[in-house]
Amino acid sequence: MEGTKKVVLLTGVSGFVGRALLDSLVGSASYQVRACARNIGVAEHPDVEYITMGDLGGDARWESLAQDVDVVVHAAARVHVMNDKSADPLAEFRKVNVDGTLNLARQAAASGVRRFVFISSIKVNGEFTLPGRPFTANDSPCPVDPYGISKLEAENGLLALSKSTGMEIVIIRPVLVYGPGVKANFRNMMAFLAKGVSIPLPLGSVNNKRSLVALDNLVDLIKTCMVHPAAANQIFLVSDGNDVSTTELLRKVAHSVGTKAVLVPFPVKLLMFMATLVGKKGVATRLFGSLQVDISKNHQLLGWLPPVTLDASLKKTANAYLESKFE
Repeated sequence: MEGTKKVVLLTGVSGFVGRALLDSLVGSASYQVRACARNIGVAEHPDVEYITMGDLGGDARWESLAQDVDVVVHAAARVHVMNDKSADPLAEFRKVNVDGTLNLARQAAASGVRRFVFISSIKVNGEFTLPGRPFTANDSPCPVDPYGISKLEAENGLLALSKSTGMEIVIIRPVLVYGPGVKANFRNMMAFLAKGVSIPLPLGSVNNKRSLVALDNLVDLIKTCMVHPAAANQIFLVSDGNDVSTTELLRKVAHSVGTKAVLVPFPVKLLMFMATLVGKKGVATRLFGSLQVDISKNHQLLGWLPPVTLDASLKKTANAYLESKFE
């Protein structure tokens, strides 16, 4: 160990969250980082030890990498896949998200690692919430898809391991994460709105509530959970603490990219019916349904509040997207 620095083993550094956490830790006077991924794929920092692991499944060997490590942050995962074509999706998720996670955790505990921070998913709680009833960290889990099930199984295995070994476990369940470099549907939304297309969208009266979390806020909570004594063996949900409807989000993102969303009122029930007819019920549920989380536990136990606002984070995300178009 270098001086009094804590040694952190960070997995998934080529991913959206792992890369951002790595960038935040680099140059810190408090941490020395060992960065691990299947394919690094990022600009290397001179003071970071990089490790390429070809397989993060149940047979990976971590003994030497976990030596002298104080904290493991496990951000690597087989992520949620839309329209998964695997013959047995749950088995594929279990190979990495359950077997791989517990394999790493067992070897970390055997090597004397004191704390293991696991980046899980709000899908462990479920897919939607009822009005005025946000998910809490104490709710009974209710995953409905293979990804969420695999994350819950990993959580249960980690908590059992903590009881038998004494290694502290911290579980973080993020909602949808956005920030500079975001991909998939969030980027597609920005791209559409940035064009300034004046086609009216029938989304002007969607009164749902969705929790989002800015990448900066998630990274800040992870860093808090790496060291805070009260985080040991706890589960935390995380969001920006400012829930928005789909209608509000579209308007905010359009403002952030310098355009205006043309949204007209239309009955949500009719939109749901039409989406179901064309086989898009899942998409409609995400657009029109609610998914809120209660993050009061984070403040009560850790004194943690989101350091960055939703509006500021959306603007930062939009600016990064607009700049990328000219690179």
